[in-house]
Amino acid sequence: MAQKMNKHVAILATDGFEEAELTGPLKALRDVGVNVEVLAPHTGMIQGFKHFDKANSVPVNRTVNQADPDEFDAVVLPGGALNADAMRMEPQVQAFIKAMDANHKPMAVICHAPWELVSAGLVKGRTMTSWPSIQDDIRNAGGKWVDQEVVVDGNLVTSRKPADVPAFNRELLALLERS
Repeated sequence: MAQKMNKHVAILATDGFEEAELTGPLKALRDVGVNVEVLAPHTGMIQGFKHFDKANSVPVNRTVNQADPDEFDAVVLPGGALNADAMRMEPQVQAFIKAMDANHKPMAVICHAPWELVSAGLVKGRTMTSWPSIQDDIRNAGGKWVDQEVVVDGNLVTSRKPADVPAFNRELLALLERS
């Protein structure tokens, strides 16, 4: 097990998140002592999915509006097409991830979640991966898309799908440890 990290990480998600892409990083972070908060546009619970089927729900710690990006050392954006499509349209989510990037804080983004980076204008000049169906969106936003399990570009870690979560977690933890 890695050394205990005294860090604070936000996971931004809403209903329709891909369960393994939220719960996998959440567990990996908590296993090394990281304080993790799930932030959503609304309070209560958010509904997870395993692809098209309903899965477990996760409690929300606070709304994105109640949180200050300066409180956090990193952010995780899980995928799920419904989740990422809804989150990319939230002005407070765009502002949060723009602030994290401007301060060069680690951002771990998987599956469809790069849509959120596209909408926030944070893709140009970045090399990244994602779920294959959004590669055109990344390229059209000025990014370089590659089909790899995990890609690290500066403060950004990206992966494609639930099967990539172990590599995603490994690179997230390594980036967080260096920050």
